[in-house]
Amino acid sequence: MNKEDIIKRTKKLAVRIIEFCDSLPRQTKYFVIEKQLIRAATSVGANYRAACRGKSKADFIAKLCIVEEEADETLYWLELIVELDNQFREKVTPLYKEMNEILSIIVASKKTARKNNK
Repeated sequence: MNKEDIIKRTKKLAVRIIEFCDSLPRQTKYFVIEKQLIRAATSVGANYRAACRGKSKADFIAKLCIVEEEADETLYWLELIVELDNQFREKVTPLYKEMNEILSIIVASKKTARKNNK
């Protein structure tokens, strides 16, 4: 998978998560989670794009660390939504799966970049 594929994939997932958040009930318990989930999910793609424009290998790796953190945070917020109400499990599962796959790709990319940086 090349960088353009990952850029497209992270953007597509961000859109899907935003649309999912729009479908959540307008209840207090979802208010903060919705904002944090959208922030983290959109940050994955934005920071990956920034990583691709890194000034050095070290900069690239540092920015991939941010992508990894934001992807993991996205998973946390998705888990929390299901914990609050299991009715969302069916909608959250494919989003969770896709973000987890992206996270795996980022971790592997980071390991490869570190290995090649030596």
